[in-house]
Amino acid sequence: MGSMLLPLVADNTIRGSKIPFYVFCAIAAIGTVRSCIHLLAPDGGAGSIAGMDLSVAGAGGIIFAFALWGSSQLLYALIQLVVAFRYRSLVPLMYVIQILEVLLRMLVGHMKPVKFAHTPPGQIGNYVFLPLCALMLAWSLRSNMNEEGNPSNPESARPK
Repeated sequence: MGSMLLPLVADNTIRGSKIPFYVFCAIAAIGTVRSCIHLLAPDGGAGSIAGMDLSVAGAGGIIFAFALWGSSQLLYALIQLVVAFRYRSLVPLMYVIQILEVLLRMLVGHMKPVKFAHTPPGQIGNYVFLPLCALMLAWSLRSNMNEEGNPSNPESARPK
């Protein structure tokens, strides 16, 4: 399994089913749009999307933090896009990173809770992306294992 998450050669080969790859591309596209909203929206999406009260003292800091978050999200989305277009063999690893990222966001939400006017879309998204990414990770690993065991696969004939 380790060689499926960290292959010796990171290439543009999709091993196994292509469905986890296509879902990964959709997640990368969503991440790119989400990051641009946080980075470019006048309120960083804090009030207009997340429903935070920005009439309080320090609202500028909240907006600044949301824009910084957007810049980090954009860097992550660019890495996802590079993997999608050039290093497709790393898609299973990217699912592990995505799962950890969602779990860490959920942990921060529990450690440092914030009051919102409504449930933010990102909080709902966590409960969609977490099982989706876990399913796609399992699918990509399973289909990789099936392919590696296939005698007609030249990769499986290579000494390890």
